[in-house]
Amino acid sequence: QVQLVESGGGLVQPGGSLRLSCAASGSIFGINTMGWYRQAPGKQREFVASITSGGRTNYADSVKGRFTISRDNAKNTVNLQMNSLKPEDTAVYSCYAMKLGIITWGQGTQVTVSS
Repeated sequence: QVQLVESGGGLVQPGGSLRLSCAASGSIFGINTMGWYRQAPGKQREFVASITSGGRTNYADSVKGRFTISRDNAKNTVNLQMNSLKPEDTAVYSCYAMKLGIITWGQGTQVTVSS
């Protein structure tokens, strides 16, 4: 099994930055895509960004140009650098990993953008 642990959430003012990290452990061999989803109160979970083991990235239109996803395959971590944060970015951010078609989720970390 794969285990995922996120870190780096918190409270930030509009226009500020945060960096989320997700560390994978356990049966990590064969993990292909890793990424992030988010869920705001009263809303459906939505895709944020993903990165394959080969480094191919994909972003939601709402975060393009502001968020950057990166991956360290040697350390089995994926990071999400979030800049120019907006109040509408407030959500619980969850990391995921896909291996052989099976998705594993982290526990989520709260990001709050407010003045």
